Amino acid sequence: MSLLKAATDVRENAYVPYSHFKVGAAIRAASGAVYVGCNVENVAYPEGTCAEAGAIAAMVAAGETELTEVCVIADSPEPVPPCGGCRQKLAEFGRHEVPVTLATTAGKQFSTTIGALLPGSFSVHHMTLAGRD
Repeated sequence: MSLLKAATDVRENAYVPYSHFKVGAAIRAASGAVYVGCNVENVAYPEGTCAEAGAIAAMVAAGETELTEVCVIADSPEPVPPCGGCRQKLAEFGRHEVPVTLATTAGKQFSTTIGALLPGSFSVHHMTLAGRD
């Protein structure tokens, strides 16, 4: 299944009564399975959920913990990158070289990687001395 089509389709399910800004995300796991998510707003900001976080949660709920490809789509003049929190979430489950496609509903696309989106990411490497005295 095309990640762009999956992200485009799930975007229509976004719950965005406040911003009216629908975002769809699709990720491919190491198994090849595709997981999707859409943004879900809440009147009590910032209690909403980003599309990328929803797709990651679906992947983890299915028992997978490694993603190999990402696609995010929104109705915007330029492709919309994931927020900072979602960049860190993507880095938790994907290697630096994992391809990320950012797209607009008008057909513009930008290709990048998780590592390029979040250089200098915080990782388990930073915690290697945690708990040692």
